[in-house]
Amino acid sequence: MTVCKSTVVIPNYNGIKFIDACLESLYAGTTQNIEVIVVDNASNDGSLALIKEKYPQVHLIENQENTGFCHAVNQGILASKTTYVILLNNDTRAGLSFVHELEKIMDSCKEVFSASAKLISMYDHNKIDDAGDFYCALGWAFARGKGKNPSRYQKDDTIFAACGGAAIYRRALFAPDKVGLFDENHFAYLEDIDIGYRAQLYGYQNRFAANSIVYHAGSAASGSRYNAFKTKLAAKNSVYLIYKNMPVFQILLNLPFLLAGFFIKFLFFLKKGYGKEYLLGLWKGFTLSAGKKGREHKQKFEKSRFSCYMNIQFTLWKNLFRLFLDK
Repeated sequence: MTVCKSTVVIPNYNGIKFIDACLESLYAGTTQNIEVIVVDNASNDGSLALIKEKYPQVHLIENQENTGFCHAVNQGILASKTTYVILLNNDTRAGLSFVHELEKIMDSCKEVFSASAKLISMYDHNKIDDAGDFYCALGWAFARGKGKNPSRYQKDDTIFAACGGAAIYRRALFAPDKVGLFDENHFAYLEDIDIGYRAQLYGYQNRFAANSIVYHAGSAASGSRYNAFKTKLAAKNSVYLIYKNMPVFQILLNLPFLLAGFFIKFLFFLKKGYGKEYLLGLWKGFTLSAGKKGREHKQKFEKSRFSCYMNIQFTLWKNLFRLFLDK
């Protein structure tokens, strides 16, 4: 029997509309020997009962309240025993070779921490939802290829971070003395950028697996692309992400870019009607960073990592051009 390499962890919150198709697509794939863990965040829509009835082989973790994306996936990661862990949103349908293509990337190089699948819009297969996540000196995270044709992204590539909606990770590197688990201070949003950033601080790579396909509905949990909850939480996390991963000299180096980035974002959300929520989120980010919970997760400056800091810095500048010129 083929050795099981991967455990697929699916966080679920009221996913009745999507979870059946998601699990069905996984079990219909070319890689049959997989473990599946669903972490349910107190759903009340019948999705939990559906999983129990139709997919008894799924390992279920049932939370009594919505603990957020980060806590849920950490529960799944800690419950897994395989070489790799695949995170998959419940509002997805996996392509036939989704698991195999991700495992192939990881098998090819031990310095790879994560690999992201190619996420295609579930409702328009001619549009990319995410072809790898990037982060730039403005303090902005962005999905490569959003809205563009999937045929443009046919090659495996190095990315800043894997999109946590459909990505594989090397489980051993989640250890406390390595990259570590997802930071639960995030609750949700930018947690995948954060862990991809940390991986680079430790000298690891994040890759894009062009032939691993996932169809993604998007915004299933929050309800829309822009809303007050998401705006406030993402703004908070954008400040915290900078504080915890950048040493002081790098924050100062990027400060003009960061201030410009936050100001432009404020104007954007003001126009959307969420200016107040954005500013409140920034304030929460500063208070989290200054508090005990934030300081505990601050990445300590180490001279031995100086080359990693510089590599990341050049990437932040390079991604400015990628943001505006990747047509």
